[in-house]
Amino acid sequence: MMSFLLYLRLLNSMSNFSEFTLTKIVAGIKKKEFTSVEVTNSFIQKSKNSKKLNTYITECFEQAIKSAKNFDEKKDFNGLLSGVPLAVKDLFCTKNVKTTAGSKILHNFIPTYESTVTKNLWSQGAFLLGKLNCDEFAMGSSNETSFFGNVKNPYGEKLVPGGSSGGSASALAAGLTPATIGTDTGGSIRQPASFTGTVGLKPTYGRCSRWGIVAFASSLDQAGPMTNTVEDCALLLQAMSGYDSKDSTSIDKKVGNYSSDLTEKVKGLKIGIPKEYRVENMPKEIDDLWKKGINFLKDAGALVKDISLPHTTYALPAYYIVAPAEASSNLARYDGVKYGHRAKGKNLIEMYENTRSEGFGDEVKRRILIGTYVLSSGYYDAYYLKAQKVRQLIKSDFDKAFGNVDAILTPSTPSSAFKIGEKSDDPVSMYLNDIFTVPVNLSGLPAISVPTGYDKNNLPLGLQLIGKAFDEQTILNLSYAIQKRANFINNFKIWWN
Repeated sequence: MMSFLLYLRLLNSMSNFSEFTLTKIVAGIKKKEFTSVEVTNSFIQKSKNSKKLNTYITECFEQAIKSAKNFDEKKDFNGLLSGVPLAVKDLFCTKNVKTTAGSKILHNFIPTYESTVTKNLWSQGAFLLGKLNCDEFAMGSSNETSFFGNVKNPYGEKLVPGGSSGGSASALAAGLTPATIGTDTGGSIRQPASFTGTVGLKPTYGRCSRWGIVAFASSLDQAGPMTNTVEDCALLLQAMSGYDSKDSTSIDKKVGNYSSDLTEKVKGLKIGIPKEYRVENMPKEIDDLWKKGINFLKDAGALVKDISLPHTTYALPAYYIVAPAEASSNLARYDGVKYGHRAKGKNLIEMYENTRSEGFGDEVKRRILIGTYVLSSGYYDAYYLKAQKVRQLIKSDFDKAFGNVDAILTPSTPSSAFKIGEKSDDPVSMYLNDIFTVPVNLSGLPAISVPTGYDKNNLPLGLQLIGKAFDEQTILNLSYAIQKRANFINNFKIWWN
């Protein structure tokens, strides 16, 4: 029978752990200040009380408690994330746990294998809390394309959390998981991080394995950490990174000690400010935030200089040719034969047609059609090949700039979170949300969004730092310096309990 003191301790932990950073939870468990079971129960209870946010697709609460009890019995503190429950984006395949990619066509898919990134997290002592909602096949900037319904932003019931990793961002900001992971194809970690006042990092392409992640655009997709602080981001990146022989695009490069090497001492580093990111009709509050970030870095001793990335203006159209082309190829496998949803048909061809018509949502169909068109005979050279040439020019702009600077500072998004349904009937307007983020994916570079301030409606805004390939440490350090000076605190009112 539970003692009264233990009962009070458990009640206290349920209300407090969601306010702890990942780093503090890891340290507290290792120091035996509290148990893994207490931590896990706390996040489970908060998740159960937060259904209105619609962040979870699959809950693994019972298994999480079993894992926590098992950890508390064995007390193996060797991992970077020992005893920590984590919810992850439902794009990562998890063995014997449903993985949907936010799509009807995979609504009943249960993998028999584990993605390399989640396997890395579990090997560091973490365990699964549940699978988080996302735009269907990671296609979207608002988390409105999910078959399981749109996720809501903790900052307002009528606001999107961003996408495609919107469920991850919302759950993190609301305190339903101590940290999480997402995927970033054109800004799908950084944009929702900016919309929810959290930290989101897209690593260098090849830093984290793509094996076991449901593919959208293979040359652009990259897994990354989403956390409440830069310290947590450094810790989680270290845990999830590493070479993987099963992924032909994985790079065999030593993983840094991002957490222990984190410092705000950035004196002498050169920061580039690209003039092309001052887009037409950009809100004054975004420009003011950018100036604030520049002043923070100057105060930290960094040197700021203007640079040019002349082909930036072509990044968005190039991305929306390359990404749909790869999506159309990757999604050809979903035909109702091998696995996933299968519709009825009078013959094989009709079954294929019905399965894909029923299984895919409008945005996915739109991108498949665009991708198939630009890859078709007579249009391949005019569109896809030209987009790949533009992609190389964009990368060359970054290479040239990084000959003179150590990192580049830009806004993360052109606005704060917008209303649910506001842009759903205007795909082009929706795509423009990625204007500051897609050049990084086309170039394979690392970039991070760090919360820095608020707009006039008290909604969070983030700044983006872009780094050289495999130099995540520098942008983490610069973000840490901004975090120290911005002193950002999430200040939403809880409306979803």
